[in-house]
Amino acid sequence: MNTTPDSYALIFDSVYDQYKGVLAYIRVVSGSFQKKQKMKFIGTNTEISALEVGYFSPKQTPCDSLQEGEVGYIVTGLKSTREANVGDTVYVGKKENPEALPGYNPPKPMIFSGVFCTDTAEYPNLRDAVEKLSLSDSSFSFEPENSGALGHGFRCGFLGLLHLEIIQERLEREFNLDLIVTAPSVRYTLEMENGTTFDISSASEYPDPSQIKTIYEPIAKVELILPKEYMGAVMDLISKSRGVFKNVSYLDENRALVTSEVPMANLVVDFYDRLKSGTQGYASMNYEFLEMRADSLIKMDILIAGEEATPLSQIIHVDEAQNAGSIITKKLKEIIPRANFPIAIQAAIGARFIARQTISAYRKDVTAGLYGGDISRKNKLLKKQKAGKKRMKAMGKVNLPQEAFLSILKREE
Repeated sequence: MNTTPDSYALIFDSVYDQYKGVLAYIRVVSGSFQKKQKMKFIGTNTEISALEVGYFSPKQTPCDSLQEGEVGYIVTGLKSTREANVGDTVYVGKKENPEALPGYNPPKPMIFSGVFCTDTAEYPNLRDAVEKLSLSDSSFSFEPENSGALGHGFRCGFLGLLHLEIIQERLEREFNLDLIVTAPSVRYTLEMENGTTFDISSASEYPDPSQIKTIYEPIAKVELILPKEYMGAVMDLISKSRGVFKNVSYLDENRALVTSEVPMANLVVDFYDRLKSGTQGYASMNYEFLEMRADSLIKMDILIAGEEATPLSQIIHVDEAQNAGSIITKKLKEIIPRANFPIAIQAAIGARFIARQTISAYRKDVTAGLYGGDISRKNKLLKKQKAGKKRMKAMGKVNLPQEAFLSILKREE
């Protein structure tokens, strides 16, 4: 009677090799794993036959089997690392529904940003580059996105700001792409009145506000090390970022460690730049995800000439909406070119407008050619011009320039 015990192993990393396919790096928890043995990835329900097993010494060295407690690799032959997720369990045995090893949560993207090409004709190359890059980075996620100002691109998910910068550099250097990366945003969790919950990462996914019961936003635990003379500037920065001060301890007579909790949405945009500016570059920062916390968040829409500019909509805290709406409308007024009809730029929350700027129309002196005669001639020309502007205002379209879109996304004051 065969009493071979079931074998379990944990995948702690996976990489893509262009000759061998996906290599799963594993730690054997129980049993053994051998070459040509049929194995199952419990999380993705993928079955494979191991092409090769081996260990690191430090190069990849093939062997006959990996035993309990050993660390090594399996050549799976798969074409994508998404089929061999980090944290998944590799199983060998006869159970139909084996249980995965406990204690590991797969990484979830915490920051989302749009990636576009400056030249829209380069979109096919960007698509190929993103797909190839995802083969070697299982924590990088993407989905197609279309922007009225920037064209076709991808909505990408990252583990943090450093991960975003690394992906951007790799796309530009390895694939020779000239990219536009929009300001990062975060994922929100919505609890609806009917009891269901779901996540959104863009204001365009925001549902009917009357159906929303609670909105949860990600909160980060932030640790700052800085010279103590900059303590006042850092405390002011935390307060303006809706942060909560938790603790301060002194590492020595000159340096302090400040611990606080800051909403991730405020952290990922310009917190680090303002920190470096306020401390003259002497402060350093570390952050990690803490929890999802309920707060008063709303969707702010931007309307240009009466039409909603969907790419400019954003989810924002109710206390920041008035100031943010005023800044955005003023900035758009400076950048959007004038037209032959007045252009209204408005920030709205639902049906209530909270800020407005108006770009005045070009003024043409239609009476310049008159050299006298009855006043009715002048009134006739002015009335005709007024009717023409009214018709143009009803039919005219405003093209939002790319510079305006990018400047709003950066949220610079």
